[in-house]
Amino acid sequence: MKDKITLGKLGAVYGIKGWLKIHSFTDDPEAILDYMPWSLKLGDKVQAVEVTDWRKHNNGLIAKIANYDDRDQAQTLVGSEILANPEALPELPEGEFYWRDLIGMTVVTTQGYDLGTVSDMMETGANDVLVVKANRNDAFGKKERLIPYLFEQVVISVSVENKQISVDWDPGF
Repeated sequence: MKDKITLGKLGAVYGIKGWLKIHSFTDDPEAILDYMPWSLKLGDKVQAVEVTDWRKHNNGLIAKIANYDDRDQAQTLVGSEILANPEALPELPEGEFYWRDLIGMTVVTTQGYDLGTVSDMMETGANDVLVVKANRNDAFGKKERLIPYLFEQVVISVSVENKQISVDWDPGF
């Protein structure tokens, strides 16, 4: 479960035959269907499921899950997170990374100052942003830093082996 990635969420039941709306977190909403098989997580419960059919509906998608044949059965899945194995994701070209790969990495300035650890990523429209949780005894009194993920401008290098991101960034900012 820990290694699985979240691709989306199941929304409201659609119709009486157990169809469910899909809220995809992928850039292309239909791409969520390329990452089979799915597991569904609701609370602490995780279960493998099979999508037997899907279709476009208005501006979204709906899907039919095997063995959920009526509205009442499907209602039990509403709100479930859609999970997949990381191996289902395509391999990225050299120098590109999935957000999940960056989270947990240490961020260090080109001068060697340890800014902290990437705790999250944000999409702003203009560029992605590293959310860096500062070390407890940060010399500049920071708790968190937002650093633009601009490769070669701010982000100088990313080392997956060392789990470290080198940035050209003022630690006081």
